[in-house]
Amino acid sequence: TSVKSAKIQVNGVHLHYQQTGEGSHAVLLLPGMLGSGQTDFGPQLKFMNKQLFTIVAWDPRGYGKSIPPSRDFPPDFFERDAKDAVDLMQALKFKKFSLLGWSDGGITALIAAAKYPNLIHKLVVWGANVTVTQEDVRIYNGIRDVSKWSEKVRKPLEEMYGHNYFAKTCEAWVDGISRFAENSDGNICQQLLPDIKCPTFIIHGEKDPLVPQAHAEYIHKHIKGSR
Repeated sequence: TSVKSAKIQVNGVHLHYQQTGEGSHAVLLLPGMLGSGQTDFGPQLKFMNKQLFTIVAWDPRGYGKSIPPSRDFPPDFFERDAKDAVDLMQALKFKKFSLLGWSDGGITALIAAAKYPNLIHKLVVWGANVTVTQEDVRIYNGIRDVSKWSEKVRKPLEEMYGHNYFAKTCEAWVDGISRFAENSDGNICQQLLPDIKCPTFIIHGEKDPLVPQAHAEYIHKHIKGSR
């Protein structure tokens, strides 16, 4: 039941991951914006069934302990994360695995499931969106200044990154994700949803302050057979 913590070189960067369990069903946990395996998935690493699952939680490049490099947000940052995530699991010798993605990690998981259908067993996403509306941009700008965040959410991230990196990266994220609103229909990855063939489960928090529920309904409508 112990959790192994290590780094492995993938696509020219050293990615940090945690691994636990010895089940035949491998699952990758994908954290949200600024998140890491430890900050976003502590309870899952501790309590998921270790007989059924082999659980891997990763820190995307520039997040958590996958620094350096510093985090940046080029137009293809979600595709880059998706490729890193899949290549990490292949480097760890998993032939097929499921994805559990939260928030930005949900978007990354949707892209990975669409682009690498032979590798993905099942998919669960929550708090994810595939478009960015002007209303979303307004919501994102509301979290730009991290000093206004609640202490409960802010504190673990400040402890992990230090205040400056945390504040600067949050601002860069707001700018990076807001750029999608300039695309036609605010598209991030709408066109990929019909390519997702694995069983897909979409969860959404009714009180999610960052992602309105219409986003989850859209994803459900456009992934055939999803629940």
